[in-house]
Amino acid sequence: MSTYLLLLVIALMIINIFVYDNIKKSYISEKENSFVTQANILTSRALLAVDEANNEINHLLLNQLMEEMSRLISGRILVIDRSKTIIYDSYNDMRSMYLEDQQVLRALKGETSTKLYRQPRYGKTMYVAVPITYYDRILGVVFLSVSLEAAYQRIYNVRDFLILISIITLMVITFISLFFANVISEPIKKLTVVMQSAALGKLNQRVEIEGNDEIGQLSRAYNYMSTKLSHIDQQRSDFVANVSHELKTPLSSMKLLAESILLQPNTEKEIYREFLMDIDSEIDRLNDIIESLLTMVDLSEEKLNLNLELTYVNYLVEKVVGVIRPLAEKKDIRIILNQWEKIQIYLDQGKMHQALINIIYNAVKYTEEGGRVIITITREGKYAVIKIMDNGIGIPQESLPYIFDRFYRVDSARSRKTGGTGLGLSISKQIINLHQGVIEVESELNVGTTFYIKMPMDNTPHN
Repeated sequence: MSTYLLLLVIALMIINIFVYDNIKKSYISEKENSFVTQANILTSRALLAVDEANNEINHLLLNQLMEEMSRLISGRILVIDRSKTIIYDSYNDMRSMYLEDQQVLRALKGETSTKLYRQPRYGKTMYVAVPITYYDRILGVVFLSVSLEAAYQRIYNVRDFLILISIITLMVITFISLFFANVISEPIKKLTVVMQSAALGKLNQRVEIEGNDEIGQLSRAYNYMSTKLSHIDQQRSDFVANVSHELKTPLSSMKLLAESILLQPNTEKEIYREFLMDIDSEIDRLNDIIESLLTMVDLSEEKLNLNLELTYVNYLVEKVVGVIRPLAEKKDIRIILNQWEKIQIYLDQGKMHQALINIIYNAVKYTEEGGRVIITITREGKYAVIKIMDNGIGIPQESLPYIFDRFYRVDSARSRKTGGTGLGLSISKQIINLHQGVIEVESELNVGTTFYIKMPMDNTPHN
């Protein structure tokens, strides 16, 4: 605001100087033309006093004629003959005096001249000298001296008025600027306070600012960012807690089994074998968790290179179903595979196998015993679509936007019971996105969930 006000002051100063200077020049020029006109009229009157017999000015007649005119002109009138002697003075104190002035000399050469002077007694004064020409012969000079103090006083009044108007304008604009600056800065202060709180770790605070201006848009963007950060921070906390639990449980089991072996030196070989098998199972469980974490870290476009090969989608899905079918049979879950045409596209078979394993495994895991999982492979336009539908427990509507987020788990208690770290769907989405594909989900609690995997048919490798 200070910068804008400074620019405004400079602009007003430039405008005032420009206007004042133009007004002064215009007014003085107007006065100069008026005085030259008056001097020419006086010259015409002086010609009436010329004696035609000797072509000289009759002083007595000149005095009479000039006295009549001097009352009409607010200035001093001098008439000077060719010898530079004053033959008429409206103030009657310079008659018969010799006057050798530069303007008089120029007028005697036939030039009309004007000039501004500053007199100690009269202040700003304009001198006008006009030659008295009679039949191409210069008989003398009419010299007019007029004070410009009144004219300059009017100019100064205009200047003072401009300054007053500028000051009032500046005050009004300053008041308006302060008002709007306060209106603008108040929400910025609120936003700053909330951002400082966020820097201290308080991510759940919101900025209550209304409006569609830039500040309002910034506030809404901040609130959205704050909500996402708060959500991510909560996911991170939940993830740390979940991973800690997942890692602690097998470690505790292995420690308990190892201590049991150590405390029972005469234990039978079969019991040793059983304990070691349990330890091996817990190690596999730990390894699965660590592999998921490593996959999540490395799964980015910058770090992951896809090994695209021309692949039958049908064969890949059948292979995944073959891996998961034993788990489904244990829960008496039917896996139905519908495929009416062979679809062949470029895929990284290993990565897509992992993505499909995660999604189909979840469908089986969260479907109650006796349920079913239906997998349909179709072609829709330029996409190959894999539809995975189950009649399991479903996902709450409020959780659907977040199920592909890293670390997100719909129900932590349920996740601990069924296993998992909340990384599977995030990894699957990353893999599908790297193939330029799309994954979508529909779900209803206690009805079931349907995943749609859409892979582009023209996903050819680039050399």
